[in-house]
Amino acid sequence: MARYTGPDCKLCRREKVKLFLKGSKCDGPKCAIEIRPYPPGEHGRIRAKDGEYLQQIREKQKARRIYGVLEKQFEGYYVEAARKSGRTGETLLQILESRLDNVVYRAGFAKSRDMARQLVTHGHFLVNGKRVNIPSYRVRENDVVEVARKSLELTPMVVARAEIGERTVPAWLELMPDQMRILVHQLPARAQIDTQVQEQLIVEYYSK
Repeated sequence: MARYTGPDCKLCRREKVKLFLKGSKCDGPKCAIEIRPYPPGEHGRIRAKDGEYLQQIREKQKARRIYGVLEKQFEGYYVEAARKSGRTGETLLQILESRLDNVVYRAGFAKSRDMARQLVTHGHFLVNGKRVNIPSYRVRENDVVEVARKSLELTPMVVARAEIGERTVPAWLELMPDQMRILVHQLPARAQIDTQVQEQLIVEYYSK
């Protein structure tokens, strides 16, 4: 499975905004963007002209990196969103939010989407009673996501159970902490997605 394996903090610095890729570290004083709030590289301190195209590509890169999706897959999501009725940008975010790794992260079972992706890949989650180890698996309305019984006593799950409630779970999901289970009430509307992305700029980028 292809994925980005470089330093996450460089991605935040490149976008000049916190992408919350490192879990709790992003909220602390050791966050790289707090120490060096400029893009990495020799010319990082030089301010680039904020042209229209640059804004569009940076917004696309920001969304792609937040959800941990590679370029070809992200473009495929856009093509799918463009074919559906409704606002393309909002549909694109809905597709990204419905990924299994994102649902696990949103529910508080993992400190970051990278960690959620690893837990899913190792087969620690069931969807409607069946084991799913594909992070990009898309949940649907009324799906039930739960921790596999054999995985309940693993350290990440014990920690997650102890810290449940520290993160706000979006309204489109219902968390059942006693059973380590998530009920997907519906796919999220734009107002229920707190990702700081201007999706219209992404639509404009792909529409050229």
